[in-house]
Amino acid sequence: MLLVMGWYDYRVHRGIARYAESHGWHLCPDTTKEKVIPWGWDGDGILAWLGAGDDLAEFVLQARKPTVDFSFRRPHLPFPRVLVDHAAVAQLVADHFLSRGLSHFAFYSDAENWAFEETGGAFVEAVEQRGRRCARLAWHRSPKFTRGRFQWRIKREWLTAELRKLSKPLGVCAATDDHAVEVLEACENGGMAVPEEVAIVGVDNSLLANEAMRIPISSVDTNLEEVGFRGAALLDQLMQGRRVRTEPLRIPPAGLIVRRSSDLVAIDHPGVARSLRFLLDHCHQPIGVDDMARAAGMSRRALHAAFLERVGRTPGAELHRLRIERAKMLLADRERSLDDIAESCGYQSANSLWVAFKHATGVSPRQYRQTLPGGEEKHPTSGNLQLTIDD
Repeated sequence: MLLVMGWYDYRVHRGIARYAESHGWHLCPDTTKEKVIPWGWDGDGILAWLGAGDDLAEFVLQARKPTVDFSFRRPHLPFPRVLVDHAAVAQLVADHFLSRGLSHFAFYSDAENWAFEETGGAFVEAVEQRGRRCARLAWHRSPKFTRGRFQWRIKREWLTAELRKLSKPLGVCAATDDHAVEVLEACENGGMAVPEEVAIVGVDNSLLANEAMRIPISSVDTNLEEVGFRGAALLDQLMQGRRVRTEPLRIPPAGLIVRRSSDLVAIDHPGVARSLRFLLDHCHQPIGVDDMARAAGMSRRALHAAFLERVGRTPGAELHRLRIERAKMLLADRERSLDDIAESCGYQSANSLWVAFKHATGVSPRQYRQTLPGGEEKHPTSGNLQLTIDD
């Protein structure tokens, strides 16, 4: 099997390698290192990330081997595809910002890229569906766009000026984590506080970009190892002569990792703000709506109405949403049992978590874990299952 990656990420490679190891494949990853196209190669199948270069696409077409593409850069080419679900990525970021009370939004990118366009378009749609507006900050479409030695300085000055124009507090979804770093630097350059004035979320969860910064950056884990694994599985089906789907297979993100760059509560209602901060700090504990009302200094009924108006969900629904998102992250650790995860998410039992998770996502915790890199449920649940939605 040959890997020809116009864009390389070790997590995609790791997912492919995991499938290869369990199915007796021999991988030829030479092009991931040397970037040399192996004209004349004769193997069984190709896993490709077809980028901007025409030579790579020409090689894959001439090879006439079963091929799976991880990119939508060339949609006219007749290959099955496995892609990140960028719409789901954008929805995660929008939900996160909206749940923190933000009402001003922007999406930032700096190049024409199919993935950036998918994410940006979906983010704008997600916030506009909630009656908000979203600015598109596109450096490559700016009249000041330039290439050359001092491009970085001109771009940072432009981005700083554009961010200053927008109403605050502002939530910025960046096309990648590198873009998020640029937004952070522009904010620091322009004296805009992060996250108090500008909250930032990136995409890809690149730990070097996110955790090495003075202000760690929140990011969406796009589940790239699963993208690689599922691509290899699809190639296996092709090589066996089986019919495969013509529509791209979209892999949902693993979750949004909240770090300091977006950890704020920007709600102008003091009671709702206190309640939401209490919820964010204690959702992993066995709390309920009555506890949230006490933290807010409000009656349960008054909190329900105010919360619904400012956050767009009831207090109980937001509590369940945060717990499910936490459970998704913890399920990535295969050594943790469902009982342990349930306790760490504020549920009274694994059964309660099982039903809440199925109700929220449409799949069981075990099924969800199987979509994560190497994930399988080691501790299946048993007994009677019941769920109470506390509004």
